[in-house]
Order: sequence, then C-alpha cells, then structure tokens
Amino acid sequence: MEKMDHTVLEHEANERLDKIVSSMQEEWSRSQVQQWIKDGNVIVNGKKEKANYRCAAGDIIGVEVPEPEVLDILPENLDLDIYYEDVDVLVVNKPKGMVVHPSNGHISGTLVNGLMYHCKDLSGINGVLRPGIVHRIDKDTSGLLMVAKNDMAHEKLAEQLSKKTVTRKYYALVHGNIPHDAGTIDAPIGRDPADRQRMAVVDNGKPAVTHFRVLERFNKYTFIECQLETGRTHQIRVHMKYIGHPLAGDPKYGPKKTIDFGGQALHAGVLGFRHPRTGEYLEFESPLPDDFQALLNKLRLGL
Repeated sequence: MEKMDHTVLEHEANERLDKIVSSMQEEWSRSQVQQWIKDGNVIVNGKKEKANYRCAAGDIIGVEVPEPEVLDILPENLDLDIYYEDVDVLVVNKPKGMVVHPSNGHISGTLVNGLMYHCKDLSGINGVLRPGIVHRIDKDTSGLLMVAKNDMAHEKLAEQLSKKTVTRKYYALVHGNIPHDAGTIDAPIGRDPADRQRMAVVDNGKPAVTHFRVLERFNKYTFIECQLETGRTHQIRVHMKYIGHPLAGDPKYGPKKTIDFGGQALHAGVLGFRHPRTGEYLEFESPLPDDFQALLNKLRLGL
C-alpha cells in the first residue's frame, strides 16, 4: 500500500479535507477520496477526521492509497475527434476535461475507453490501463495526441520522443506581460521537495527545455506559443511559473486569484512526427477550442 504525506499550505487553510486530498493527485476523484476517509485511509495529524474537516495551515495529512483494483476497462462509444488514422497510428484531438487513461476513480469516459470502442488494435506496451498511449496530456489540457495501434508503431514513436524529433507546440495564456518576444527556459524538473504532489524546478531534476514566443499581449496577460524539446510532467506549467508567468486558470501552479477557466489555459495545437512505417513526416494542427478563443476575445475587449 502506497503512503503519501502532504503538509497543508497557507493558501489551502480552511479548505475541506476531501478537497485537499483529491487535489493531491489529478486522477483521484472526490468521491473516491471520501470513501478512503470513511475507511480510515486518511489521517490528519495522526488521527481520523471527517471529509468536511476544515484543514489548518501546517496540518499533516497522511494518505494510505489502497492497492489498485484490477479494473475491467470497457469500450465506450465516445465522440472522438479523430484527425488521422491508418493501420499503425491514430491522431486524436482530446477535449479539455477528458482523462487520458483509466485509473481508480476514473474507469469510464476516458480517452482509452473511447479508443477501445473505436479500434480493436492498440499497442500493449503500456499495459491494460494505457493501451496505445505513447504520451499524455493533463485532464484539463486540450489538444492533439498520437496513439500507437501496434507495438512496432509504439516503439518507433516513443523513440522519436526520446530523440526529441517530435514537433509539439502548445498555446497558453499566462499571467503578466512577458517583456521579451521569445525565449528558452532550460531548467531541470523534478518533484517539489516542499509538496511531493507537485513538480518544480530542482537542481537534481531531469533536463527540461521549453521554447516560447509571444503571440499577443493584453493588460494583465500574455498569449504565447510554447514548443517542447523535452516532455516532463507539467513541464509548461512548471516552467512558466518558474519565470514568474504562471498559466491562467491553473489550479495547481497558478495564483489563488486567477481566471475562472475550469483549469489551465493550455492547448496542444500542433503535433508532428515521422510515420513509424513509411518515415513520412506528418504534421497536424488543431484550432483553439471555443472557450479558449472566447477568453481571448474577452481580453481583447478589455473585459
């Protein structure tokens, strides 16, 4: 049984226990956490509390994560936005709010559930919970993902990711006005020593490089394009916070007072790679989702 600890931070003071615990890991649902609290898997300062307990700064929350159940992942007829498909690879445009692969608490409605219904042939390299998934994006990030339909394709695509030859461009809205028109953030990323449920720039982290350029400036925000050279967990979110321009709407890395966008304003808009069988370079572009575009239009009007 995995054990995790979390020290309640100042900005989390007076929040409900179940809310804080469910925010510790993106795949943990509120209802799942409430059951753990009932079962005694969650303690505060060494004792049991109810789900509605209001935490204080400095409280130490201990979570014993139950062993994952063997999930029966069922195909679901979901409305997937398929950009490209052949016998080896598939490119899908994931909407904001959709989880990429199943986990305890998210066993339905995920991209993998939809993929299993759409096509029966997915690579098995990442196991039963993540068939075909070569790379992932966060639940509240929208945009393009490549999916492998067999193990050969999976290995070739993963190799391209490792060699940094995959084109990945993201569009993001960040807090503040970035004064220069372009830049590169070269800063290693690892677990945040002060909060193990978050990532941060740390000396002993893995190499991480993000290139960015400014597309448009607003009063208190900047719209940018980011191109990934590496693919660390939460890389853009961490790097932009590191230089003082966290993503608008980001509940984990942004300021407490931010745009109400239902998550970070981040869209994986361009994806390019060499076809695993033919070697032909393929590139796809997904327009900004309607809610992201509406947010930009509102800022242009000064609202």
